[in-house]
Amino acid sequence: MVKIDEDIKLDFSDVLIKPKRSTLKSRSQVNLDRCFTTKHSKIKWEGVPIAIANMDSTGTFETFQTAKQHKLLTCIHKHYSVDEWSEWSQSQGELLTELEWNYISVSSGISNADFEKTIVILECCPKIKILCLDVANGYSENFVEMVVRFREQLPNIIIIAGNVVSPEMTEQLILSGADIIKIGIGPGSVCTTRKQTGVGYPQLSCILECADAAHGLGGLVMSDGGCTCPGDFSKAFGSGADFVMSGGIFSGHDESSGEIIIEDGKQYKLFYGM
Repeated sequence: MVKIDEDIKLDFSDVLIKPKRSTLKSRSQVNLDRCFTTKHSKIKWEGVPIAIANMDSTGTFETFQTAKQHKLLTCIHKHYSVDEWSEWSQSQGELLTELEWNYISVSSGISNADFEKTIVILECCPKIKILCLDVANGYSENFVEMVVRFREQLPNIIIIAGNVVSPEMTEQLILSGADIIKIGIGPGSVCTTRKQTGVGYPQLSCILECADAAHGLGGLVMSDGGCTCPGDFSKAFGSGADFVMSGGIFSGHDESSGEIIIEDGKQYKLFYGM
């Protein structure tokens, strides 16, 4: 039997932020730095809580090299080989400060092969503090079991896990060992999940509900997708997100790996959702 949820649910485009009096003279005076201590790993994370998505057109080593200068987190895509990670670690790893290790994350799927590959990568790069465990739809027992497995194997790593859109699954993943829950199914500008599967949830309401659930357990949430302009980041943070992830906004930069095409005398860079 199908149950229709008739409560009002909101996306970023459905709301505006009501202004209020401020002592700031310019938006440039806003301090975006945050400091979090994660629930399970007990790691202190400091930086600007904006994450570059782990799509293979944005989550690159080149992107990280630039983004770290702004204290942004880059979630590296999962298609780099172990040899590529090892080569990067040898060439760049020793040049990074302790704080800069806050700003890079390994990504993994949930197969046994993904698990084994990720463990080897983290052995090659022992200073990495963050793992992004990533699937399009986190509503499977296998996904929860993989969170538990990674936590048992890696007690001192920050685990980001997602994506989900409901308070109940947010709580389940935190109780299973995740520190940061990645929330959002299908809001990305080039994501086809909602169209192809019929699954999703309006992003702003998703943040409100999942953040409340996570914070009650001492966990954190990362809003993933749906930001098409800087104001959407503000709405996400205002709704309770601790981190905000975006791909499309970063996809046009030189460090992103999309193919450049020329149409009508203008240059465009191709990217796609993953």
